[in-house]
Amino acid sequence: MLRIITNKLINWKKSKRRKPLIIRGARQIGKTWSIEKFGHDNYAGICKIDFEKREDLHSVFDGNLDPKIIVGQLESLLNRKINTKNNLLFFDEIQACPKALSSLRYFYEEMPELHIVAAGSLLEFALSKVSFPVGRVQFLNMYPCTFYEFLCAIGKDMIADKLLETPLKLPCAIHETLLAELKNYFFVGGMPEAVMAYADSGSMLDSFEVQSEIVDAYRQDFSKYVPHADKRCLNMVLNSVAIMVGEQIKYSKLAEGFSNPTIHKAFDLLECAKVIRKIRSISDVGLPLGAGCNEKRFKASVVDIGIMQRLSHLFGGHEADHSDLLAIFRGKLAEQFVAQELLASQNSEIYYWSRSSRGSSSEVDFVVEIENKIVPIEVKSGKGGSMRSMHLMLKMYDACHTGMVLYSGEFAELPEKNLRFIPLYYAGNL
Repeated sequence: MLRIITNKLINWKKSKRRKPLIIRGARQIGKTWSIEKFGHDNYAGICKIDFEKREDLHSVFDGNLDPKIIVGQLESLLNRKINTKNNLLFFDEIQACPKALSSLRYFYEEMPELHIVAAGSLLEFALSKVSFPVGRVQFLNMYPCTFYEFLCAIGKDMIADKLLETPLKLPCAIHETLLAELKNYFFVGGMPEAVMAYADSGSMLDSFEVQSEIVDAYRQDFSKYVPHADKRCLNMVLNSVAIMVGEQIKYSKLAEGFSNPTIHKAFDLLECAKVIRKIRSISDVGLPLGAGCNEKRFKASVVDIGIMQRLSHLFGGHEADHSDLLAIFRGKLAEQFVAQELLASQNSEIYYWSRSSRGSSSEVDFVVEIENKIVPIEVKSGKGGSMRSMHLMLKMYDACHTGMVLYSGEFAELPEKNLRFIPLYYAGNL
C-alpha cells in the first residue's frame, strides 16, 4: 500500500537536521506498518521494540539514560547487534514506557548518528508524566489513507494521478469515475485495514466489519483514559460528534445526563487521542489564522469518514442511493471528507468563519491558509444559491482574494465573482 508519509520519512532520513522522530496519530491508521516498510526498504536492518508487548524491556530505561548503556542492554536482551550507522531503531507504542520518551533527548545529544523513529497513540497522556525533550525531537503527524491513497490501493493509480495535478476541467468519463470512486470512499473510508479488505474482495461489507472492529478497539481504549474521564461519557461524546459533523457544537448536546465540565474533559481526551478533531471558529480574518479563533465556538470532525458513517449507521436505505454526494446524510459526509483531506494536506489547524450580528448570522464552512493567502471554502451541492456568506467574507477582507466552492460538478471559474467551483475530489490538492 502506497502511503504519502513514506516520502516524508525518506526526507527525514536524508536531512542534516535529523533528530529522533515521533509519529503521531490515532490507532489503526497504519503507523507501525509504514515505519516497518520504510525501515526494511531504506536500512540494512530495523530493530523494533513494541513497549506494549515487551514490558520486560521497560527496566532498561529505569536507570541511567546514557544512550550507549541503553543500546548495549537492548543488544543483550534482544540478542542482536544494533548498528548505529545503517540500522533503524523503532520504538513502537512508546506511550507505554514514558521514560523511553525522555531518553530521546539523550540519543539526540549523545548518539545523533543513530536513526530513531518512535510511534504511539495516546501520546499526550504519556507526555504529562515525563520531562519532555523539547527541541530534541521532531514530530510528524499521520492520518488515515487519503482519497488519493485509496485509489492507489484499489489499483486505480492512473486516475489517482489526476488528483496531483492542478485542478481543472477533466473529461466527462474521468470526472464521473472519480465521483463514483469517491462515493465508495465515503463508505469504506481510509483506515488501511478497511481499505485493504475492500480492495481484496470488492465488498463494502468486509470493510464495514473492519470498521466495527476498530470502533470496538477505540472503545476498549477508553479504560486507559480512566480516571481522566467517564467511559460512558466518552462513548456518548464520540457517537454524538459523528452525528453532528458540520454543526456548531455545544457540550451540553453531546452527552445527556453529564455535566458540561465532564463532557468537556471527555471531548478534550478524544481530541488528544486524535479520534476527533476540533475545528475552531474565527470571526476576524488575518494571518496567522489561529490568532482570531473563538474557543467557545467550534465544530468537529472524526478521525476517518468510514468510522464516522459506521458510528452514525449511515449505510443502507436511501442514504447509499443518493447520486449526489452532497445529499448523503444532509451533506455531512462531504464536510467530513473535506475536513479530513484538508487536515492531511495542510498538516495544520483548519478553521471556519462565523459572524453574528443582530438579526442575522453568516458562516463559511472552512478557512485555510494556502501559500500565504487566506482561502475561504464552501461545500455546496451546486452552483445555485446566493452564497451570501462567502460573498460577504470576500467583500469584508482584502486578504481573501478568491473563494473556493467544492461540489459535485465540473471545474469552473467565475472571475467576476472571485469564485472557483472545484470538484469535491480535489479537496486534498487545493
